[in-house]
Amino acid sequence: MLNVNKRISTRLRSQFLLLVVLLMSGTSAFSNIKLPKLISDGMVLQRDTPLKLWGWASPKEQVTLTFGGKQFTATADQEGNWMIMLPAQPAGGPHELNFQGENQVAVRDVLFGDVWLCSGQSNIELTMDRVKYKYPDVVQQVNLPQIRQFEVPDVYDFQGPRKEVSGRQWLPATTQNILKFSAVGFFFARDLHQKYQVPIGLINAALGGSPAEAWMSETALKPFPTAYQEAQQYKDQNFIKQVEEKDRDVQNSWYARLNQTDEGLKNNWRSATLNDADWKTMNLPGFWADGELGNVNGVVWFRREVQIPASLVGKSAEILLGTIVDADSVFINGQFVGTTSYQYPPRRYKIPANLLKEGKNVVTVRVINSGGRGGFVPNKPYYILAGEEQIDLTGPWKYRLGAKMDPLPGSTVIRWKPTGLYNAMIAPLTNYSLKGVLWYQGESNAGRPGDYAALMKSLIINWRAQWNQGNFPFLLVQLPNFMAPKTTPQESNWAAMRQAQLETLAVPNTGMAVAIDAGEANDIHPLDKQTVGHRLALVAQRVAYGDKNVVATGPLLKCMKRKGNKLVLTFTNTGSGLVSKDGKPLSYFAIAGSDHNFVWAKAEVKGKKVTVWNDAVEKPVKVRYAWADNPEGANLYNQEGLPASPFEAAVGEKK
Repeated sequence: MLNVNKRISTRLRSQFLLLVVLLMSGTSAFSNIKLPKLISDGMVLQRDTPLKLWGWASPKEQVTLTFGGKQFTATADQEGNWMIMLPAQPAGGPHELNFQGENQVAVRDVLFGDVWLCSGQSNIELTMDRVKYKYPDVVQQVNLPQIRQFEVPDVYDFQGPRKEVSGRQWLPATTQNILKFSAVGFFFARDLHQKYQVPIGLINAALGGSPAEAWMSETALKPFPTAYQEAQQYKDQNFIKQVEEKDRDVQNSWYARLNQTDEGLKNNWRSATLNDADWKTMNLPGFWADGELGNVNGVVWFRREVQIPASLVGKSAEILLGTIVDADSVFINGQFVGTTSYQYPPRRYKIPANLLKEGKNVVTVRVINSGGRGGFVPNKPYYILAGEEQIDLTGPWKYRLGAKMDPLPGSTVIRWKPTGLYNAMIAPLTNYSLKGVLWYQGESNAGRPGDYAALMKSLIINWRAQWNQGNFPFLLVQLPNFMAPKTTPQESNWAAMRQAQLETLAVPNTGMAVAIDAGEANDIHPLDKQTVGHRLALVAQRVAYGDKNVVATGPLLKCMKRKGNKLVLTFTNTGSGLVSKDGKPLSYFAIAGSDHNFVWAKAEVKGKKVTVWNDAVEKPVKVRYAWADNPEGANLYNQEGLPASPFEAAVGEKK
């Protein structure tokens, strides 16, 4: 009995001590000052402006900042929020900030420079990792520690604005980190850093596929009833759960049925020894809808025999398969080498050592297409790469339908819904002073371009109000050229979106980089991010840094008059003069008479003006330039090499 009582007493004492420790640690954690993740080692703070430095502590706790031999104090409010105003500081560093409350927090390696917020969708989110093969020297040699990036994690919240972002840290642009940087952001920052010799901070808060409404606050959305009501709907967690469960059930059922009926899985079509004599042949790259198979959805298997010379055996190798619509799994000699679950990323898979053998090798690709036209996107790289040697994979492949399916019903992407990204990825940043914003977005709004100019005006005004810094520069990228060129004047949502983006320039202190020559017809994610970053930097020099001598953009239409059967267009931003980039007659101008039927027109440069006409149109009332998804061949530039913005205008309109 004595031993039993002793054990009970020991247990009670241990539980009591544990309770004391927990209570003490809880009190300590509550009283410790805490900084937001943005205010952390390696950060770049905006130079030459008073700064807000903020955080959390116990109610009424005094917080002291020691910096540059001076002290600044604040007292936390009843909820534990505190804020210290730091006087404007010149560019430079590194510095250290020391915060003292019940505990002490030191923030080291702090630079003062210019801070730019990079936001929008995938083309600004896209990292240097995606373009590393286009810019190998940059990736392998970069050492610009005064250019730094903070990546905001991709999260959403419909309940209201958050105070803090999750995860991440400030990283310098060195070889160890460069692959994580926004590619557009990095090239933009590099240009500015080289010119102004000040640190540049990038805050990368972007998400692929996101529409503008997702980045707007509830206040900014109020003029747009449909989006505003949708935002209210998604505040209901039970509603979100129901939507997600329904989508998950539909997708799981579709893929389960696909895998159960796929003859290729049943009969091991990945095998290198499979007899494919009865398979049909098609040339790749290409889409099977254009051939005998027709526009079917489901699974199609492809096989090709490849002869590998002895010189490549044992070498490090990769297989490049362009891009594939939609998902693929790739096998070499029956062994799995890589997979991608959606259409956009380039397929570039490492081939395990010693997998390739001298002589015949078999490449097998299982392609899942859930809707639309499945296949291999043309004008992309298709080959096996070993050292500097390439084995071409274009041409005839064997193919066979594995399973035919009805198209997979579309699912609801919750994170793209109105206000969600603003609340979680933008609102927590609004205390952090900026030089300006880089905005590259619009692809996801291209299906409804009519309200985009109004959406962007509301977004810009609201963001500026939330930061309370006045009209900070807001620089946007106009949509690049994309999709197949057309030979006749046609309507185009992408052209209408570019017009809406052009109209956004009516908002004060905005600027736009034109990118209609920096895209790719077959890729919504063009790799040329250096051109876009460079043009944004030119716009920034004019709008944000006040350099009136820089030619920041290509020609922009100023006004238009009709003289007889001709339209005379006057442009701004002509630089050293208007030119045809390729020396050929100006192309991609179209005019319309009162019937509003657009036809191609002739055009000539005359000083800062362009005269446009078609002898068959006696009284033109409208003109368009580069009005197409992909205005390939549009050649109006200034002599500085910057392209004119696409536009539509009517006689009598004021610009």
